[in-house]
Amino acid sequence: MKIINKIFGKEVTYPELNKWNKSLAGIHALFGILILVLSQSRAFPVTTNFLTMNPILSTSSHPVLVTAQRHLFDVRMAYVIAAFFFMSAIAHLIVSTRYRQKYESDLKIGINKFRWFEYSFSASTMMIAVSFLTGVTDLSSLIMIFTLILVMNLLGLVMEIHNQTTKKTSWISYVIGCIAGIIPWVVFLIYTVGVEVWGGGGIPTFVYFIYVTIFVSFNCFAINMYLQYKKIGNWKNYLFGEKIYMILSLVAKTLLAWQVFFGILRP
Repeated sequence: MKIINKIFGKEVTYPELNKWNKSLAGIHALFGILILVLSQSRAFPVTTNFLTMNPILSTSSHPVLVTAQRHLFDVRMAYVIAAFFFMSAIAHLIVSTRYRQKYESDLKIGINKFRWFEYSFSASTMMIAVSFLTGVTDLSSLIMIFTLILVMNLLGLVMEIHNQTTKKTSWISYVIGCIAGIIPWVVFLIYTVGVEVWGGGGIPTFVYFIYVTIFVSFNCFAINMYLQYKKIGNWKNYLFGEKIYMILSLVAKTLLAWQVFFGILRP
């Protein structure tokens, strides 16, 4: 606990959080701009799969259905990376200026709606980037992965709101959120096994590092929430957990962005 106090500080105040929000708004915006300016043009396809009849094997009395794929459009990876940086920058700017009073009044009762709404979209966008690197290009799969991560984060908000009305902490939203959040990683594992077994070349090494860092980072958010509700050590102060959320968000986004940049986007 002494190490945590030394790194993060023991007593967190509202003015300090306001300074953090303003600083992080600038940092996230700067990183988003750097990614756009420095990155080479690297696009990933978005496709859709559908059933169609095999014209060679099908007959009028016995149609043979096969799966076909159609290319829909391409997405530039730099845009995806910059998007989640800009989402965070906007959220931090809003809570440090126009909606500061609402933000701080919610913190006093153990709620941060702005955090969960921002995470719902920025974390989901992060997982879209990981999906492309894994080989997930089907539009339906991308939508499902995005939505599962969005739901996972919104369940964090549900937990904070629900536990305003309970004497004993209810963990049902937490558990369901963890289940929703783990499914995309199961999908990535299936794709990764497929590449290693049947794909020949395999997935680039830097993608495996991304799997580890982002998976660990996402789990740290869950651990932070657990410590908040268990009121362990410095987490007795909800503001301390809020500060840790800010740090984790910056670290997770930065790790993903610059690993992708040095892996495939650098000139």
